Amino acid sequence: MHERLNPPTMAPPLGAYSHGIAVEKGLRWIFVSGQLGIAPDGTLAEGAEAQADHAWSNVFRVLASGGMTEADLVKVTTFVVDRDLIPAVRTARLKHLPGPDFPASTFVIVAGLARPEFLVEIEAVAARAA
Repeated sequence: MHERLNPPTMAPPLGAYSHGIAVEKGLRWIFVSGQLGIAPDGTLAEGAEAQADHAWSNVFRVLASGGMTEADLVKVTTFVVDRDLIPAVRTARLKHLPGPDFPASTFVIVAGLARPEFLVEIEAVAARAA
C-alpha cells in the first residue's frame, strides 16, 4: 500500500486528498489521460456532476484494464471550467473515492477544455506491484 504523507508539521489537507504519496520502488505505473464525461456509447453527460461521474467511471475503466483499482491511485488532477461547478464535482468525487485513504490531488479552474461542452476533465496516476 502507498504511504500517505500528511505530516503533523503542516496543516491537515483541506479536503479529500493527501498532501503527498510515497510509492515503493519497482512498482508498475499507469498514467491515465484526462477523462471526460463521455459514456461508453459516446454520449456526453449533461451537467457537471454527471460529467464528473462519467469521467471517474472512465478513469476506473482504464485502471481496471491495467489490473488496478482506485486503491492504487497516487495522484489525481481535476480540471473544471467554472468555480461554481466545484461542489457538484466534489460530490461525484466523494461518491467514487469515499476514503479514508485519498490520493494526492490538484483541483484547477481553467478557461476552457478541448470543446466548450466539456465541463470537467480528470487525469490520474496509479501504481501497483507488477
